[in-house]
Amino acid sequence: MTAAVTTINGNISGAWYLGLAAVLFSIGALGVLVRKNVLVMFMCIELMLNAANLTFVTFANMLHDIGGQVLVFFVLVVAAAEVVVGLGIVVAIFRRRANATADDLHLMKG
Repeated sequence: MTAAVTTINGNISGAWYLGLAAVLFSIGALGVLVRKNVLVMFMCIELMLNAANLTFVTFANMLHDIGGQVLVFFVLVVAAAEVVVGLGIVVAIFRRRANATADDLHLMKG
């Protein structure tokens, strides 16, 4: 391993984790904007939330503070609630039609 990739003690520096988080967030944002399948959009949102979690953990490690790691648990709770509500909407659309796209959300009107 070269010195540019690792720190003095042999661990990967925080900048690499932040770069990875930026790439993951960009892929997730691009997926939400481009794809029409609702399930794929939810997976992209989860990817964006995981990129934010990676950022929180990286900064918590760099600053030697546990607050960022505690914040990750709150983000995971929000992600779980988003999955429950999102899958409920998708199941409701699947009961009316054979497939579900983002354009089919107008079917949820009463």
